[in-house]
Amino acid sequence: MAKKAKTPPIPSATGAPKILLPVVDMVFKWLFGNEKNSDLLADFLQAVLHIPAGEFDKLVFVDPHLQREALDDKLGILDVKIKTASGKIIDVEIQVLEVEAMRSRLTYYLAKMITEQMHSGKTYDVIKPSVSIVIANFPLITETARFHTVFSLLENTEHFPFNDLLEIDVLDLTKLPKGRAAPREESSLVDWLAFIGAQTEEEFTMASAKNPVIKKAFGELMILSADERKRMLYESRLKLWRDEQSRLQGAKREGKREGKKEGIEIGREKEREFFLSLLKSGKTPLEILTIIGR
Repeated sequence: MAKKAKTPPIPSATGAPKILLPVVDMVFKWLFGNEKNSDLLADFLQAVLHIPAGEFDKLVFVDPHLQREALDDKLGILDVKIKTASGKIIDVEIQVLEVEAMRSRLTYYLAKMITEQMHSGKTYDVIKPSVSIVIANFPLITETARFHTVFSLLENTEHFPFNDLLEIDVLDLTKLPKGRAAPREESSLVDWLAFIGAQTEEEFTMASAKNPVIKKAFGELMILSADERKRMLYESRLKLWRDEQSRLQGAKREGKREGKKEGIEIGREKEREFFLSLLKSGKTPLEILTIIGR
């Protein structure tokens, strides 16, 4: 089992960087969920899924609008969902916070992507493959050191697929190869993830040096970063994240205190039961105190 890495901190809105960070889901959706930038999304998806390029010749954005633009926005999911030329449904989301039962939630939403295709009078042969891609800024899959893990329905012994209707791809920004070259088949994906996880202008420049499409994405990101309203929404989003992170950490600390208190009570109860059992066995109080080390 891979050693669990420390979760990277949420980007700070205090002294906010000149460049809006695409690891923030709102920025990611502005950048990749915009139909005029479909070439950016197509190149990124090709790097993740390695499916024929023709699949991305015609992308249909299922939800092209950023629905939650209010300053009092709650922590909803800001994902990018598209249909490819063959009807394959792909959903991409960024996760910065460690959401409770994240694996169960991903499974649930992927199942919904299947059931939503079934309308009254439709037969099962209309169901198209559904793919959920989650970009995690924390170690979601701790069983491996690989940054890209793929899950699907396979037979347990011989590992052949049941069908191709369900797939979950987890991309872990905390496990990107550093100081060594990525395998050739993964180099484009590493560059994209380095760009998405970049924190400084130098990191953005390095990530976009080899791929002209990533370089275009960097240009689009600079345009977004110059928009004052978008920066205000961005900083509001970061504040919500920090508040939620603080709440979760407080709940965890309280849970530890309650657990410790409960453990002490359980220990005392077990000691009482042991004391009574020794009394019933005929031991004197002095002998009992000697036994329990008092």
